[in-house]
Amino acid sequence: MSAETAPASAAFSGRLWGLGFAMLGAIGFSGKAIIVKLSYAYGVDAVQTIFYRMLFALPFFVAMAWWAGRGQAPLTRTQWRTVLVLGFLGYYLGSMLDFLGLQFISAGLERLILYLNPTLVVLLTWLLLGRRATRVQLVGMAVSYAGVLVVFGQELGQAGWSTVWGASLVTLSALSYAYYLMRSGEMIRQIGSMRLVGLATAVACVLCIAQFFVLRPVSALRVPIEVVQLGVLNATACTVLPVWLVMLGVERLGAGLASQTGMVGPMATIAMGIWILDEPFTRWVVVGTLLVLAGVFWSSWGSRKAAP
Repeated sequence: MSAETAPASAAFSGRLWGLGFAMLGAIGFSGKAIIVKLSYAYGVDAVQTIFYRMLFALPFFVAMAWWAGRGQAPLTRTQWRTVLVLGFLGYYLGSMLDFLGLQFISAGLERLILYLNPTLVVLLTWLLLGRRATRVQLVGMAVSYAGVLVVFGQELGQAGWSTVWGASLVTLSALSYAYYLMRSGEMIRQIGSMRLVGLATAVACVLCIAQFFVLRPVSALRVPIEVVQLGVLNATACTVLPVWLVMLGVERLGAGLASQTGMVGPMATIAMGIWILDEPFTRWVVVGTLLVLAGVFWSSWGSRKAAP
């Protein structure tokens, strides 16, 4: 290999590894809904399920925040207030609403709603900051929302009106996280993305653990051992590990390309839902999923074109 081709080969290899990391991260995130649904089969509720997920995830995120903050200045009081607000909205409230919604809708529909996050950021930026969406973004949003409505309509016909409640809760979860994304930019510039994720998620973990002891008796800690095992799996393979993998992907690909690999997430959730949970697979699920993926991709492309 010549000296000229070696850097190009190394760059290609790095991008290939980055693509693999980002895709594995997206698949890991997509497994969360499957594990939650499996936990519900043992008769536990959302408060118990999220307690075990956050209990086992907390040490990892504390370690992440410590590692990312080495050599940096301590957070100011204002920065701590911002971290607390972002942790409450983006991770605690978003996660809790999501877990509650999964009691009523399929894992596939939940993942499609959450995948609307980029379009919801555009919508919130328009409504709250007055930054008008472009025509390309509006078309992409309309297509993606139509796709969710297709899958929602099929599920409504099969499961009844509980689908409305579940989809509403997951939509509020997606809006909560979209608001976090919209407001986190300044903090990322100040303290870095890994430190912010570690701190904000640790805040959410503490809130979920405290919430359990406020809302449930101590006796509710006694759950089938399978629920604890699923909680460990959710905390590691579907929470901590995907965060790390996506960050590795962003380092090698850049945020724009890495975010597009998230398209495998909804497809992975639907595939695992069919295989593990025996969820129905129809042509309407296919049509709806393709519309959501196309609409979010189109809207994200419009966002990059509109960026200064």
